[in-house]
Amino acid sequence: MNAPIRQTSTLAVVSLVFGILGWTLLPFLGSLVAVVCGHMARGEIRRAQGNLEGDGMAVAGLVLGYIVIGLSLLAVLAAILFFGGLAALIGLAGMNGSF
Repeated sequence: MNAPIRQTSTLAVVSLVFGILGWTLLPFLGSLVAVVCGHMARGEIRRAQGNLEGDGMAVAGLVLGYIVIGLSLLAVLAAILFFGGLAALIGLAGMNGSF
């Protein structure tokens, strides 16, 4: 009748918290922490053989972190393409003497 009390992985909680912070206060840094802690938490939970819980929180932190990192990379790529194209247009206009 007495079921053993399972603890929640601290790393899973940290991953989820920093995954949320990655969307609000610490955009890139929080996401990196969420991804690293999420992977560490999942490994810790697997090695505990049923004595730890929190895999869902770790996965949520991983998903939030990876989404923000992906969107950040897309934003940097878009900025490079935009400003690179703008510089090319200015360069071409300067070469034609119509600037």
